[in-house]
This record gives sequence, C-alpha cells and structure tokens, in this order.
Amino acid sequence: MILGKIIGNVVSTVTEAAYGSRKILIVQPISPSGSAKGQSFLAIDTVQAGIGDTVLVLEEGGSARMILGEPQTFTIKAIIAGIVDQITM
Repeated sequence: MILGKIIGNVVSTVTEAAYGSRKILIVQPISPSGSAKGQSFLAIDTVQAGIGDTVLVLEEGGSARMILGEPQTFTIKAIIAGIVDQITM
C-alpha cells in the first residue's frame, strides 16, 4: 500500500469502455509526515476521495480488480482503497 495525497482530477472525452464512469485521480505519494516523495501517478477512485485528501492506494492489479469486481481482462495499475482520517506516529 502507498500513502498519498490527491492533487488533481483527470478529465477525458474518450475512455476505455471498461473504465465506464469511474473517477480517475492524480495521487502524489507522501511520507507519514506529509512530505512528497516520488512521482505522482493516476489511480481509480473507489471511495469518493477529493483533492487534498490523504488516501491509501493499492498498486497491484489483482487486488484492484478484486475490489472492483472486474474480470481478468480489465487492466488497472492503481486503485484508491481508503481515505486516511489521521496518522499517528
């Protein structure tokens, strides 16, 4: 799992049919202290996250397809699996 912050939305006029009306968000990986680390990436939203939310992201296709209930032919790299309320260290 990756800890990240939502930094933007993706808008497309044409999408792969398998994506349907799913929301795609831009995620910036962060450390537990909140500082950015690494490159941002795209993830499908399953938890109604929004810009500024801290989220947990799965970057494993099999788990992502299981959460979405999609067949093996559906290609996906990252999925937002939860919104983080608080981080305690």
